[in-house]
Amino acid sequence: MNIQNLLTHRNGEAMKRTPAVAGKFYPSGQDELLDEIRKHIPENVVKHSVIGIVSPHAGFMYSGDAAGAVYSKIKIPETVILIGPNHTGDGKSVSVMTEGVWSMPMGDLPIDTTLARSIADASPLVHADSQAHRYEHSLETQLPFLQYFRKEFKIVPICMMRTRFRDCREVSRAILTGIKKSRRSVLLVASSDMTHYESHDRATEKDKKAIDQILKRDAEGLYKTVEKNHISMCGVNPVTVMLLCANEMGARRSRLVKYTTSGEINGDLNRVVAYAGMIVD
Repeated sequence: MNIQNLLTHRNGEAMKRTPAVAGKFYPSGQDELLDEIRKHIPENVVKHSVIGIVSPHAGFMYSGDAAGAVYSKIKIPETVILIGPNHTGDGKSVSVMTEGVWSMPMGDLPIDTTLARSIADASPLVHADSQAHRYEHSLETQLPFLQYFRKEFKIVPICMMRTRFRDCREVSRAILTGIKKSRRSVLLVASSDMTHYESHDRATEKDKKAIDQILKRDAEGLYKTVEKNHISMCGVNPVTVMLLCANEMGARRSRLVKYTTSGEINGDLNRVVAYAGMIVD
């Protein structure tokens, strides 16, 4: 029986989410996946504890260098809160998966149920919902990089549709409430690609405006800049939420680690997707 892309819950066992894009965005075999990740990991990089990151979510061939540059620089704590855009339209507007495991080629990752439920309970805007995560790739593509650097940790997957800035603030409040209640040491991962399907030069020009707001850790400035300049940054809401949380958690600086576009890989500079890897600490 083909269980690809299904959420299973049988015989009293934990709900299991199987991969949606293994074999498409990244290799489905463990050895091949490890080889692919190594291609995107710089050597001899000093690691630091950070509060949050921005990491892209395309096929590793295109976005792997930006993701690998970020993940190689950070220490991964016991729990990772993953916040990504909802590309599929499934599920609730803001959906947190509160139980079960995510099955990946490099092993299963359990959900931090205590923290996930605390976040869902903290706001009526945040729903305990697994359907939004069934086919969504924006969080799944972060996990191989995380697993490469730490074998055992827990996750809290949060998926967001496009929403208002005040809703982003409410989601950040719920996350902060959950973190405080659970007393977890966490990493906030905001998953986003940058400009979609414009020229390399135009994408670079537009994305600089958004990146400058992230460098200033200005969550509302980012939200308004993306809206005003029609920047097709799919994860603007997740990054906005991450910045709001990070500022409350004591962030003092933000850094751009790597920016690149698909045109630098495939040679087509007329129609690119752009990727940024950033650290907030």
